[in-house]
Amino acid sequence: MDDKWIWLGLCEASGIGWKRMKDILQNHVDLRELPEWDAGSWRGLGMPEKVAQSLPEQLQPEYLQTKIKKYEEQGIHIITMLDEEYPTLMKETFQPPWILYAKGRVELLSSFCIGMVGTRIPTAYGRKVGELLAGEMAERGVTIVSGMARGIDSVCHEAALRANGQTIAVLGTAIDTIYPAENRSLYHRIADQGLVLSEYPIGTKSSPGLFPQRNRIISGLSYGSVVVEADARSGSLITADFAMEQNRDVFAVPGPITSPKSQGTLSLLKQGAILVTSTEDIMKEYDSSLIKRCDNPYEMKEKSSQMSASKPPISDFSAKFDLTTDEKTIYLILEQGDTTIDELHIQSKFDFGLLHTVLLSLIIKKQISQRSGALYTLI
Repeated sequence: MDDKWIWLGLCEASGIGWKRMKDILQNHVDLRELPEWDAGSWRGLGMPEKVAQSLPEQLQPEYLQTKIKKYEEQGIHIITMLDEEYPTLMKETFQPPWILYAKGRVELLSSFCIGMVGTRIPTAYGRKVGELLAGEMAERGVTIVSGMARGIDSVCHEAALRANGQTIAVLGTAIDTIYPAENRSLYHRIADQGLVLSEYPIGTKSSPGLFPQRNRIISGLSYGSVVVEADARSGSLITADFAMEQNRDVFAVPGPITSPKSQGTLSLLKQGAILVTSTEDIMKEYDSSLIKRCDNPYEMKEKSSQMSASKPPISDFSAKFDLTTDEKTIYLILEQGDTTIDELHIQSKFDFGLLHTVLLSLIIKKQISQRSGALYTLI
């Protein structure tokens, strides 16, 4: 069975969360061998007894085919980190989702994205500004990314659609669960004209704890995130925090100093967020000729610190980042220049299962990135 579907089975298996999935991959296991493992093999990898007992059944081809068919029937695309469609920018974040579930135009994942978030109970001013910025950016080819929540999120999605532009809704629920319920029409319009995205598979029970996690995806897909209107404790500030951690731009719209709904954005401006008084304040941060071509995030915006930083010698690098022997092999090959996955397969003599795992580990350590066409490059 294809590595992709074994990956799906692992991610959806009971007891396998983000950290355990990472532990499995960092043990450089061959994915195609996993359906043949018994409970003892999983215990040897450190899995708890209950998880070890359930995994053999959940990785059987027949069991996985049932899952795959269910997604196909609902028109849901499954995008794993092994797939070219997986967004390069997202891979560069600290905790990228192992799988993205999508309905709609998957190609938007490689478009130029700006996140837009804000309060769920906006003022008339907040609504007007959100509509203006989202609509004008959408007209200029920017994909607007938001969370389909009440308030500013919905305002920005709607404005992008009215402008016949592109928008991505990142859900804090399962891909087939619409929340809030009044956004049912918006959900279907985005699925038809844009893209609905979630890291949660069908059947996932909704929980308040899931929503903050989706904010890292909004910022992770985007070159910058705009906070339109937010009070001091707004959940939209979580998106700004993730954006700063991911070394992405943070924009904030000023508001009246007497308005509670402006306190969050005013605080961001004090911390160094980029002031937004017009769409041009956002667009001028990026080279417009590159908005149509997003193969490599490091070509989108030249940050002086990135451009001036030199790569350390391999001996210093391996000591600092504790590379494994397999990772050093791939790193040394990539030191000679950007290389396709087929060339890496030939030069390293690794089987594809091991090669995928090593490449993923280096991406997680933020030492390499993947460009379109399965081309890998050193950061």
